[in-house]
Amino acid sequence: MSRPEGPAIPLIPINHTVVSIGPSPTQPSTPPQAPPPLNLPLQDLLQGSRENYVKYGVPLYEASIKGDWKTAEAILKEQPELIRSAITDNGETPLHIAASAESTKAVEFFVENLVSQMDEKDLELQNKNYNTALSLAAAAGNVKTAMIMVKKNNSVLELPGNNNTMPLYKAALFARSEMVRYLYDSSKKMVGDYWTRENRGWVLQKCVEAEIFDVALDIVRDRPELTDNKGLLRDVLYLLAQKTKAFKNKKPNIILRGIRSFFGVFQLKVGPADKESEALQLLRILWKNIAIKPKSEIDDIIRGHPVRHQNGSTKYPSRVLFIAAKMGNWKFIIELIKSYPDLIWKQDDKGQTIFHVAVKRRHAKIYNLLFEIGSMKDLITPIKDNEKNNMLHLVAKSGKPKRYQKVSGVALQMQRELLWFKEVNKMIPPSYRLKKNLKGEIPHDLFTKKHEQLVAKGEEWMKNTASQCMVVATLIATIVFAAAFTLPGSYNQDTGIPFFSQKPSLIVFVISDAVSLIFSSTSVLIFLAILTSRYAEHDFLESLPKKLMFGLASLFLSIVTMMVAFSSSFFVLYHKNQKWVPITVTGMAGIPVVLFAILQFRLLTDVLYSTYQSRYLFKPKQRLLYF
Repeated sequence: MSRPEGPAIPLIPINHTVVSIGPSPTQPSTPPQAPPPLNLPLQDLLQGSRENYVKYGVPLYEASIKGDWKTAEAILKEQPELIRSAITDNGETPLHIAASAESTKAVEFFVENLVSQMDEKDLELQNKNYNTALSLAAAAGNVKTAMIMVKKNNSVLELPGNNNTMPLYKAALFARSEMVRYLYDSSKKMVGDYWTRENRGWVLQKCVEAEIFDVALDIVRDRPELTDNKGLLRDVLYLLAQKTKAFKNKKPNIILRGIRSFFGVFQLKVGPADKESEALQLLRILWKNIAIKPKSEIDDIIRGHPVRHQNGSTKYPSRVLFIAAKMGNWKFIIELIKSYPDLIWKQDDKGQTIFHVAVKRRHAKIYNLLFEIGSMKDLITPIKDNEKNNMLHLVAKSGKPKRYQKVSGVALQMQRELLWFKEVNKMIPPSYRLKKNLKGEIPHDLFTKKHEQLVAKGEEWMKNTASQCMVVATLIATIVFAAAFTLPGSYNQDTGIPFFSQKPSLIVFVISDAVSLIFSSTSVLIFLAILTSRYAEHDFLESLPKKLMFGLASLFLSIVTMMVAFSSSFFVLYHKNQKWVPITVTGMAGIPVVLFAILQFRLLTDVLYSTYQSRYLFKPKQRLLYF
């Protein structure tokens, strides 16, 4: 029987819908050994009477899906040949159905008993899409089911399906990481008659795509010949360039991180360095092999697949370097530049360097590499793109909202935009600050135009925040002012002095009440200043954020000291007995403080970070490229 064309390798869900799960690469070259012919199960049940199929086939199918071994055992005792017979039009046996079912204890028990009654060759039966039961188990990620079958007949590990794809490929395609690790170890590093360089490359590509980097690392170490495939290297680099999060170092536990953060303030390093990510290790191995190739081949790999447009132009939208720059994958870029410094001069189809892309996408880590290349930055920053935009034009365009998902509030987003514009303004030659692009726009006018809505939204957000906080601050000021004239406990009628004036708890009450009044009044005045501000563009850089920061800090301190005054008053009243009362009240008084901290303290810290820490956003002390 001839093999069907194309890479379709269907999985068989309950409704028999065919879903293509084949590889996208080109057709493989002639493998060391031709794949075996299609090994279909018996077709007697399907070719027989419909009544017989409904009596035996349908219940057996249902039992296989549910893991109902009792029902299946009764059917197989009566019709033992059904164990190796197709019970669906696509040629699935009961084992195929159970292998692709949801993995439960019942299904695993079903498979174990079913396999025990089968011959070794029965496990090699394929459906019409050339899939063995192990292939379907691999795609479904049913590891225990796969282990049962491999234990019975380990040759099923290397039985290829459609387009010469192995069970390992199907597991990687569906990101079944546990299954991938098991099958890779069981396949003895992809050794066998039907393994080829092509299908090994497919597995590597899918492992990277599914972020199973530990197995991908094992593959390139065990199969170094794969790094000679230029097309495979191009595809894997393209995938790695997009996976920014995968390049983050492995962090230690939360306790050690807290200790390191504390000592980091004093420029002290504590504990071992973060462990390098497996994605970075993989990139280094691949790039080491690429970097020694001829320059033309390196450029071809980095440039990616060409796309020809109707107007006859050829573009390279998949340029690896610029994909990484768009994604903010600075570790990827650094690794490439270390072995190929000339990459800093490369331009994309729009005539932009990676630094222009970094500015446009607001990736500070990549932009900061300019400070590590010496005077060459003075030759890169004046570069104009195809539309005559210089770097200041690009930063003048409003950053996409998702770039500031971690920045609280619209006003702080505007502040970050101003910081970027101010930084790039210092970087480019002074004469370029008034240069026009093809549309006749100068950078500052373009910045104002593109940020009009952000300024309006920032003003609205700032006013709403200030108004709501001022209401709370006014309420606190009213309460603590009244409390100052109604001290807890009675007074001496002759002198007018409180009886407990010498008690520490009363002194705490008076001081905390006074401090609360001072801070709440200060907070009211600051928020009033925010409401009456001009809201000019430059006010969002420092003036407004600082006012908001001091206002929130004053409000938080007024709440804390008000709760201290409230709690200490109970210690005055219950100083001799029933001390559990003030202790209980003090514990409960911490609830609003904690609640405020949870709901609003992050905004305060974000304002603090955005105003002061962002000064170190550019030109950091730590060198990344050459250190």
